[in-house]
Amino acid sequence: MEPILHKYPLIVDMLDHIETACHSTVENGFHSRASILKDMLIYHMGWAEDGNLRKGKRIRPLLLCLSTHLCGGDWHDALPAASAVELIHNFSLIHDDIQDQSPTRHGQPTLWKLHGIAQAINAGDALFSLALNHIWHLSPRYNAETISRCSQLLTSTCLQLTEGQYLDLDFEKRNRVTMEDYQSMIEGKTTALLATSTKLGAMLATPDPDKQALFHLYGYYLGLAFQVMDDYLGIWGDEAVTGKSTSSDLLSGKLSYPVILGIERNNNFALRWAKGNIQPVDFTSILTMLDEAGVSNSTLSMAREYTDLAFVKLRAAVGGHPDCVIIEEITDWLVNRTS
Repeated sequence: MEPILHKYPLIVDMLDHIETACHSTVENGFHSRASILKDMLIYHMGWAEDGNLRKGKRIRPLLLCLSTHLCGGDWHDALPAASAVELIHNFSLIHDDIQDQSPTRHGQPTLWKLHGIAQAINAGDALFSLALNHIWHLSPRYNAETISRCSQLLTSTCLQLTEGQYLDLDFEKRNRVTMEDYQSMIEGKTTALLATSTKLGAMLATPDPDKQALFHLYGYYLGLAFQVMDDYLGIWGDEAVTGKSTSSDLLSGKLSYPVILGIERNNNFALRWAKGNIQPVDFTSILTMLDEAGVSNSTLSMAREYTDLAFVKLRAAVGGHPDCVIIEEITDWLVNRTS
């Protein structure tokens, strides 16, 4: 576990309850005849007893619980929603791994590599269904109208996720992608679920629409910062820490924030990128072109700008809460992380 995630007893307690809630949802959600499908999900989620799997950080459900807590609600009551957003996130990861043909996740074979594409799609669909069903476990703590609003928000977010993933794949076939195109893509692929997590947390604590809107914007700007930083690490990160080759985004032709910025700023880089078929031998010269255009520093600056906007919205909503420092530290860590 990351140091920041065990610094505060509240966070440790939340993560323990989130893990239990997610595990219970998967464990109890299947008919006996689907036991192998359940085992696939247990493997993907990092719970296999005979494996050495790394679990995800569970950031989205953690932010949901923290949002509920900071808005004056009991975060324990929000656990069904926290479980739902984590399962939705993992549904998207399973399908992304298939579409990106990623052979590993957290250093282990992905589901489609182990069980084939068709069955991995079934596993992702199962997580999707479990999540949408589990949001109704908010009853009887919340009334039907509140749960219905939460369910509607979650399902519309899933459509945004799909739209973002579509654009991400579509970019691979385009000759030109603008920064506006890029932002539309990450608003769906990355930002939507983060913003929904923080808004759901607020919705389950307060009827105040202004506070709910501020938490939504907090998650929105955090999502933008998170993705820009992820794109930075995809080129300039430490391979030993990220577990991913820093040349892979360039070799795969991924139109990330630094690449789009490089195309806009450096004509030589734009010409080389247009030729395609980038090889490892090209990596040093491409990095030089990006450095000449100041892309690395600008990417970090953009991540920080989005983070500052997230802090503005967060502090406007709950700046006087004594535990606001906890979510602020987590926010800062997410954007300044090394993996």
